[in-house]
Amino acid sequence: MPQHVPAPVKGDTAGSAEPGAPPGRPPGATPGAASLGLPDALRPWTVLTWLPLLLAAGLWTASLPYIGFRSMGEYGLLDRLPVVYYLSLSVLTAGFLVSLRRAGTAPWWPALYCAGLLMALKGVPAVLYDSERYPWASKHDAVINHLLANGELRPNEGLSGNMSAYDQWPGFFTLNGGLVRAFGADSAATYLNWAPVVLGLLMMPVLVLIYRTFSEDRRLVWTAVWIFQLANWVGQDYLAPQGLAFLLHLAVFAVVVRHFVRPGSAGRLRSRAWLDPAAAAVPPPTGTRQRAVCVVVLVPLIAAVNAVHQLTPVMLCVTLLALNLTRRYRNPGLLAVAGLLMLAWDLTMGRPLFSETLGTLRDSLGELTRNSRAGYAGQLTGAGPELAGRANVLMVLAVAVLAGAALLLRRRLVHSALPLLLASAAPVPLFVVNDYGGEMLFRVYLFALPGAAFFAAAALVPAAGGTGAHRVPPAVRKICAVALPVSLVALLAGFMPSYYGKEQMNYTPPAETALVTRTIDRAPEGALILATTGSFPQALHRYDRLEHWFFAEQELPENVEMLKDPAGYLSTRLPPGTTAYVILTRTQEIYTAGEGLLPPGGFAALTRDLTASPLFHVVERTRHGVVLRYDSP
Repeated sequence: MPQHVPAPVKGDTAGSAEPGAPPGRPPGATPGAASLGLPDALRPWTVLTWLPLLLAAGLWTASLPYIGFRSMGEYGLLDRLPVVYYLSLSVLTAGFLVSLRRAGTAPWWPALYCAGLLMALKGVPAVLYDSERYPWASKHDAVINHLLANGELRPNEGLSGNMSAYDQWPGFFTLNGGLVRAFGADSAATYLNWAPVVLGLLMMPVLVLIYRTFSEDRRLVWTAVWIFQLANWVGQDYLAPQGLAFLLHLAVFAVVVRHFVRPGSAGRLRSRAWLDPAAAAVPPPTGTRQRAVCVVVLVPLIAAVNAVHQLTPVMLCVTLLALNLTRRYRNPGLLAVAGLLMLAWDLTMGRPLFSETLGTLRDSLGELTRNSRAGYAGQLTGAGPELAGRANVLMVLAVAVLAGAALLLRRRLVHSALPLLLASAAPVPLFVVNDYGGEMLFRVYLFALPGAAFFAAAALVPAAGGTGAHRVPPAVRKICAVALPVSLVALLAGFMPSYYGKEQMNYTPPAETALVTRTIDRAPEGALILATTGSFPQALHRYDRLEHWFFAEQELPENVEMLKDPAGYLSTRLPPGTTAYVILTRTQEIYTAGEGLLPPGGFAALTRDLTASPLFHVVERTRHGVVLRYDSP
C-alpha cells in the first residue's frame, strides 16, 4: 500500500527540505542516520547548525583580553582587534548560512545567530570599556542625573548648549531615571554601553513581525534581519532618545501593516497563483470599528514617541502619509490622530524649540546640498575617519544596489510589499526641509534601512517552491548560492570600518573624565565653560548651573580665522565680568581633527597660544588635557 507523504506546512517552504533530498526526509537527516540511532542533536546537519554558534562564542570570548582599546591609533579598533575576533565573525556567518537551511522548521537557530551577531559586533565596548562610549552620550547621563537630583525638568528655561530640547522631550530621561532608581544604580552610565545590544535585541522581534507580514519565507526574513544589523552602522542606537523612539516607531508601523487593512483592497494579492512564492498573503481586513479600536490602542504608543524625541514623530507622520497612498492602508483617521498628537506636543511642551525651528526653515528649506551633509564641516580627515567615510558610502551603495536588484527581479514580491517600500522612501523628502544639525543624512538612512534590508535580502534569497512561471531557474539558484555568502561577508567587512574606524574619538580614558569633572565641579555657578566641541566626557555636567560655548563647532573657514589669534578671538566675544574655564582635552583634539573642524595641527596651535596668553591662566595640566581660567578685566 502506498504511503501518504504529508504536504509541507504553509510558510515552511523555506528550509523544509534540503536541496536534492528525497521527499519526506526531515532536514538534517542523512541516509542511515536514523538507523544508526543517532539523537537529533548529533545528526550531521544539526551539528553543523549549533556547533558554529558555540565555536564563534568561544573564539569571541577568547579574543576579548587581546583587544587593545586603550592604545588605539588612527584606525580605531580595526587594527586592535585580534585575528581570533575576526575569525569568530567568519564562523558566525558560516553557521548562520547553514541555519537558514532549517529556517522553516527550526527558526530559533537563525534567531540565535542574529542575536549572536548583535553581541559580537556591538558587545565589545559594553564588556571591555571602562568609560562611556561616545563622549557626547554623557550629556544624556547629565540630564538623567539632573532629573533625579531636582525631581523635575524645566522646559521653558533657556538652558545652555541647547539642553532645553531635552527638557522639552523628557520621556526617555524619565524612563531612565526610573530604571536607575529601580535597580539602585549610581547613574545611567552604569549600563550606557549596553544600549546598542539591548535595543537591538528588542528590535529583532518587531522587525520579524514586519517582515513576516510581507513574506512567508523565513530564510528571507532572517536574512533581512541579518542585513539590517550589518547595515546599521550609523550609531543611532546608543543610550539616546533616538534609539528608543525608533523602536517605538517600528512598533507602530508593525501594528498598522498587520491590523489596518481596508476591506476589499487586496484584490489579486490574495491569490497564491499571482503572488511571488515567498510573499505572504495580505493580512485579514478590518472593519471601521476594529480600526477605530486599534487607533485608540496606538494612541499611547504614538504619544510616547512624541514624548521621547522631536524628529521621530515627523518621520512617523510622513510614513503614515506614504501608506495612505495605497488602497490597502488608506486610513486618514490614524494619520490625523498622529499629526494632532505631534502638534499638541510641539505647541505645548516643545513650543520653545518648535518656534525656533520654524524660524530657521526659511534659511534651510530647499538647501539639498547643505541639508544632506554629515556633521558640521563634513570633511573627515585622518586615515581612520577617511576610511570610515568611504566605507559608509560603500555600505549605503551596496544595500541600495541589492534592494534595487530586488525591485527589478522580484516585481511580484515588490508589489505585495509596496507599503514597506513606500515607508522606506517616505523620509527622503525631509532633506528638502532641514539639516537637523548635520544629522539628517544619518536619520533618513536609519528610517529607510528596515525596508532596504528586506529588499536586499529578497535579491539574495531565491523563492522556494515556485511552479510554472514562478519557478526559479536552477542557474539563478546557483548564482544566489554564491552571491548570498559573498554579500554577507562584504557587508560585514564594510561594517567594521564604518562602526569602529573612528573609535579613537569614541573612547575616553577615565583620567580625562576625572579632569573634566573636577574642573566643572569647582566652577562657580553661572561660570562659562569653553571648549572646541561638546564631544568630550562630562562636557555638560551641571548644565543647569553653568553656561557653555563650544567655539569650534562652526564652518572651517571661521575656525581658520580664529586660529590667527585665539586669545583675542575668545576674549573679545566674552561678556564683561565673565569667569570662564577653557577645557582642552585629548578627546577634543582627536574629534576636531577627525571631523575636520580644525586644520591639521590646529588644536595644538590653539592650546599653545592660549596657554602662552596672559589673559588665560593654567589651572591644571595633565597628559590628558589642560584647563585654563579666564577672568574678565
